[in-house]
Amino acid sequence: MNAPFQLIEFGAGDGYKTKVLLRFLLESELDFEYIPIDISTSVLVQLENSLQEELPDLKVRPIAKDYFSALEDLKSNNIRKVILFLGSNIGNFTKNNAPAFLTQLSDRMNPDDYLLMGVDLKKDPNVILAAYNDKNGITRAFNLNLLNRINQELGGDFDIFNFEHFPIYDPVSGATKSYLISKREQTVCISSLDLQIHFEAGEPIDMEISQKYSIKDLKDLASKSGFNVVKNYFDCKHLFTDTLWSIK
Repeated sequence: MNAPFQLIEFGAGDGYKTKVLLRFLLESELDFEYIPIDISTSVLVQLENSLQEELPDLKVRPIAKDYFSALEDLKSNNIRKVILFLGSNIGNFTKNNAPAFLTQLSDRMNPDDYLLMGVDLKKDPNVILAAYNDKNGITRAFNLNLLNRINQELGGDFDIFNFEHFPIYDPVSGATKSYLISKREQTVCISSLDLQIHFEAGEPIDMEISQKYSIKDLKDLASKSGFNVVKNYFDCKHLFTDTLWSIK
């Protein structure tokens, strides 16, 4: 039976990847409404305009709110919801913080709703580390750009050549972390904040975490957060999974 449902996406961005799924659902003649959620109104306007041009038959209802406020607004209706949290965004949470976020999510879902979540899996540590210490220096440039943005927008005087990109991966915990290491003792000023920051030589700036999971880790995470794992969908090399969960 083609029962109607709402396809709700957290942080859709430009929708580049999601459009593949949206085209497939439309071609399958399923009855659904696409609801991208983001705190940025401008991002949602751009996404809605591109969808109207590329997928004119798609029903779209953007919501400019934080994730949980938007879900509270949608919870009262009786339409089944499929929530998308793709791109391994759950990896931006530490292992200690992820259950709290997902528990808040499960508390706002109805019994017949689903969560489809993208997760980067634990794998050969050399493969993982190479992605954060890539030969083209893309991740390095991404992290150093934060210092450039502070200089441009907050009146900082970071000299990016005084910092070195340093990623690490712990195969036991599954945590990948990136740091910027101060190459020498230095003091940085941020004028708009009236702030001075002193760095010792070798002192790190903690830039990001990207948490990786095993299948057992995911099962444990689901259980802690009020979910059951329905099915895991893998790429051909089993490096990544889109894991489908229902609430207990």
